[in-house]
Amino acid sequence: MTQQTTTLAINGDRLNRSLTELAQIGGQGDGIVRRLAFSPEDLVARSQVTEWMQAAGMTVRVDAAANLIGTYPGSDPDLPALATGSHIDTVPSGGKYDGSLGFMAGLEIVRLFQESDFRLRHAFE
Repeated sequence: MTQQTTTLAINGDRLNRSLTELAQIGGQGDGIVRRLAFSPEDLVARSQVTEWMQAAGMTVRVDAAANLIGTYPGSDPDLPALATGSHIDTVPSGGKYDGSLGFMAGLEIVRLFQESDFRLRHAFE
């Protein structure tokens, strides 16, 4: 069996811009971000990342624990999803990357898949 190899590269500038935009929600100055779980700032951030996930071709749902889960479909719906995850809320004096980098890295992968018309066999969450 011959395997096909595809080289893809994330858009680091866009990743940085998205992190900066997200850090403005609850930004306190001096690099501090305060976006406590279920606070008004967290709800605004949830709305923003939901828009970003949908724009990247993901379906978005909220589970029983209030986690946002975005799913980018794979080519074989019978296979289990590959998952990555993090959080977008922060500790009281978190920084720009407190959880957000992990979330945004996963989203940037999906953005790359969408722009490249690339599909994994597995869904990606």
